[in-house]
Amino acid sequence: MRLGHAGKVLALSLIAMVLSSCMGGANRPELPPTAFVASREGPGEEYVIGPLDTLQIFVWRNQELSAEVQVRPDGRITTPLVSDMPAVGKTPAMLADDLKYALGEYIKDPIVSVVVKSFSGTFGQQIRIVGATEKPASIPYRANMTLLDAMIAVGGLSEFAAGNRARLVRFDKNGGRQREYRLRLSDLLKNGDTSANVRLEPGDVIIIPESMF
Repeated sequence: MRLGHAGKVLALSLIAMVLSSCMGGANRPELPPTAFVASREGPGEEYVIGPLDTLQIFVWRNQELSAEVQVRPDGRITTPLVSDMPAVGKTPAMLADDLKYALGEYIKDPIVSVVVKSFSGTFGQQIRIVGATEKPASIPYRANMTLLDAMIAVGGLSEFAAGNRARLVRFDKNGGRQREYRLRLSDLLKNGDTSANVRLEPGDVIIIPESMF
């Protein structure tokens, strides 16, 4: 079947768009590889408490005031003697200071510690994996988390994934500027190329396209 002039123009435009997309991906910078290290099973030092996190509150020499609590969806917690204390958006150290101040009305010079036992993280501290993966998901960021950790959590690539055309979107925490990096997921997951493993940061978005062929 012969194409008319309009059909030829449309076909050429589609080819140009595909080539432009491929070239754009190739021009994206790559992140430096990271060594395989044992990740600490817990949030980082600057972890910010999120809804549904489970916290261990310990008040020294006052066992009856210590408790394990879950942050409610409204972002607050309730402990013995302290009701509706805001927790979301604070680090464990900040929350401990606030509880110390509140408990100071009842006991002298309380010593309070807060430990995050299980965590979901705030929206800005999650890693989101979308596109051609077995189960796209938003997962909590862990200290020292790598690309391999995230891909294992979502079950790897789908059958039709174009893993080496994946990209990572990272947002500047200060100015909000967005930067993109090229990922080599097929090299990492199918070929075992450790140089394709990179360190992740809270808020990263991993986008995995499907193969066009």
